[in-house]
Amino acid sequence: MPKNFNSKKLDHSTQGAVPAEVLRCARGEPPQSTHDLVAQEEPLEIRVRGRSVAVTMRTPGHDWELAAGFLLTEGLIQSRDQIIEIAPCLEGETPENTLNVFLAPTVAVDFASLTRHVFASSSCGLCGKASIEAVHQHFPPVESNMIVPAELLAQLPKKLRESQETFAQTGGLHAAAIFDAQGKLVVLREDVGRHNAVDKVLGSGLLDGRLPFDSHVLLVSGRASFEILQKALAGRVPIVCAISAPSSLGVEFARESNQTLIGFLRDNRMNIYSGAARIAS
Repeated sequence: MPKNFNSKKLDHSTQGAVPAEVLRCARGEPPQSTHDLVAQEEPLEIRVRGRSVAVTMRTPGHDWELAAGFLLTEGLIQSRDQIIEIAPCLEGETPENTLNVFLAPTVAVDFASLTRHVFASSSCGLCGKASIEAVHQHFPPVESNMIVPAELLAQLPKKLRESQETFAQTGGLHAAAIFDAQGKLVVLREDVGRHNAVDKVLGSGLLDGRLPFDSHVLLVSGRASFEILQKALAGRVPIVCAISAPSSLGVEFARESNQTLIGFLRDNRMNIYSGAARIAS
């Protein structure tokens, strides 16, 4: 495996926050000029074999993982040995915001269908069933005998919050985290885009050789949409938890994909929308 797969050496993470001058106002008090930290947001262009396939607004840091996770969840690659190299595109106008992914010659790329939302989103005209069937052509329903206590799951939001360093500074980032069956945090990533955060944790698993995550839990800080469930399925994650609510298509997708879906995981409560057999009371 090439040395530049070591994302800890090459893909330097940032704090994800940049300073900003603000005018702070409060009722009954004069406006006050001060400084604050805001979540960093910049575009990242992902190229495959030199050809642009996606541009996403992201928080810089762990970009190698984001690119790898994106290609994994779009069904283009399944293992890290299909990637020869991930490197900044020095020919681009902004090399720090452009990554070129070089794939093995045996990997076929259908550039006509590869887009940021190759599967249906809330703005897509596909019906729900067609969307689910399209995903299952790439990723079959998950198979896992994993069972976790409800008490263990109830502890995960606190662990997530305690590890969200940039959110604590800015209040403006989504988080995604992978936990093992004992509730140990495996990897956590923050990003202005909730889908990017999931791509980053899955990309981390891909590049570090830890996939599949078939005995793990994915926890997201926001809601559980269709696309979040689809990405989790690509990483073979059997249990997906969200601090907020799931969408209707997310629930339908989880049931069709044999995934356990939990929403409103907070304050020692949870709603189980599918796959309750994996949760021990």
